[in-house]
Amino acid sequence: MEEKIWDVVVIGGGPAGMMAAGRAAELGGDVLLIEKNGSLGKKLLITGGGRCNLTNAETDFRKFLSKYKDSDKFLFSAFSQFAVKETLDFFHKFKMETKEEAYGRVFPSSNKAESVWNVLLEYLKQNKVTIKSNSPVIGFTKNNNQIVSVVLKNKETIFAKSFILATGGKSRPETGSTGDGFLWLKEIGHNIIEPSASLVPIKTKNDWVKKLQGVSLDNVKITVFQNNQKQNTKKGKMLFTHFGLSGPTILNLSHDIGELLKYGDVSLTLDVLPDLDTGQLNLKLQEIFKEKSNKKFKNTLDSLLPSSLVPIIVELSKINGDTPSHSITREERISLMQLLKNIEIEVEALLGTDKAIVTSGGVSLNEVDFKTMSSKLYPNLYLVGDILNIDRPSGGYSLQLCWTTGFVAGTSSIS
Repeated sequence: MEEKIWDVVVIGGGPAGMMAAGRAAELGGDVLLIEKNGSLGKKLLITGGGRCNLTNAETDFRKFLSKYKDSDKFLFSAFSQFAVKETLDFFHKFKMETKEEAYGRVFPSSNKAESVWNVLLEYLKQNKVTIKSNSPVIGFTKNNNQIVSVVLKNKETIFAKSFILATGGKSRPETGSTGDGFLWLKEIGHNIIEPSASLVPIKTKNDWVKKLQGVSLDNVKITVFQNNQKQNTKKGKMLFTHFGLSGPTILNLSHDIGELLKYGDVSLTLDVLPDLDTGQLNLKLQEIFKEKSNKKFKNTLDSLLPSSLVPIIVELSKINGDTPSHSITREERISLMQLLKNIEIEVEALLGTDKAIVTSGGVSLNEVDFKTMSSKLYPNLYLVGDILNIDRPSGGYSLQLCWTTGFVAGTSSIS
């Protein structure tokens, strides 16, 4: 029997792979999607705490691309074909409603990643994509500058005219992202920048931080210091955990913190009331202490701070919690004000790539044609999503990279 030759074989059933397979099939291709896990989109279902931050509603095209740092010039061509508007139109066409939250983050209105997953499965089904799950790939076979086939772990060989590699980076390996694609690309001559944790939570040295496990602050200003020199600052949401700190703002600072840790100790300061300057905060504290003059100090700050944070602030302030408000001295009040604007935390380390939301590193961008997402070494091989060496912040930018590169590769792979 003659060996079947598919139009397109997609390796990796995550968001980029599902988008690429659906698009290639929509354009008439005979498409096979190969996935090593038992089901598709395993990591997609846990993104954004299971809510799935599917894109960012930043409407300024250049501003959006600038979030990808030095990669923006490469991405311009791909994003001019399929960007935020097209992504939202795609999901809305499948009757999935979306909502915008702080900092432009877009979620399904259902608050469930499963809604996004269902749309992608329906897209594959409508366009008759063949899915082959529980099928780990072990590498490519090539002939000159063409990829001829992929070889599965069970020694099965699958032939195609075009191949799309969507195996992801090395973050959350329990979902299947174990960096396999990087090894295969190295074997056929691609240059791979070694992956490292990019958006990753932070382990801290301070014991009191762990007492706040599960507490989140919606509006906090975080400043990074090394050798008493300010290195970076960001404002937004943060979460206390059993090991230290997480949440969007911490994740977006983590890459810089990781770089700084190579050269020495790093500390952070938290301003838990960034919308009040010191003068305004001083007046606010005077008002509170006057209004609650007979209350104990430990019972006065809940109108200013989340109640779960109050005992820790009392502890760090070194003011006796049982002191009546009217007895707090000016020096103590000024000291408290300074604490609320500068809570110091010592960084111990970043968590590893296994706990990263995404990893940086991957295929050198100079080896990719971003008009088509094809490899410059092998024109019938397309590279998408986390396989690319692109740093990006938290806030919907990772998944938008998947939708864009997946769509462009799917379109190009059969045209």
